[in-house]
Amino acid sequence: MKANNNRLYQPTKKVMKQADFVSLVMPFKDKVFRLAKRLLVSREEAEDATQEILLKLWKNNKKIGDYKNVEAFSMTMTKNFCLDRLKSKQASNLKIVHSNYTDNNSSLQHQVEAKDSVDWVSKIMEDLPEQQKIIVQLRDIEEYDYEEIAKMLDMNETAIRVNLSRARKTIREKLTNTHQHGIK
Repeated sequence: MKANNNRLYQPTKKVMKQADFVSLVMPFKDKVFRLAKRLLVSREEAEDATQEILLKLWKNNKKIGDYKNVEAFSMTMTKNFCLDRLKSKQASNLKIVHSNYTDNNSSLQHQVEAKDSVDWVSKIMEDLPEQQKIIVQLRDIEEYDYEEIAKMLDMNETAIRVNLSRARKTIREKLTNTHQHGIK
């Protein structure tokens, strides 16, 4: 602070322009959506969650410069928002859905098989503990590194690796059992 005409002058934080905000959040907006969709029931719920997170970021745009990693902060906000929604009474029927897998260059048979596998993995993931679901989503689908995930979830990297290993093992075992023994 410095004196300015016998009044105390406090510099104010600069308000971010809308265009700058949009260019900042656009690169990770889809990741926010996919995490929300992984945790919530429907595309509409995930879109609402994404919109809510972006709105909260915009309302606090003066503070965005304080965050070391806005994307990681946004993912943490998304996780917390979605878990709160899941705990709320109005969300008692929410479940996990996931459908961001497409491969336009493969044969129809391969596409059907791939979609079937993705569907099975999604069904298996529904039974994973909440923390493991989130870690698999962030690491294997969104491709965050362990350090970023640890910060987002406020866990140490070893715990992230252990949870991811357990989740992958469960998915692999159930998927192997499904393919060996047919549809149950």
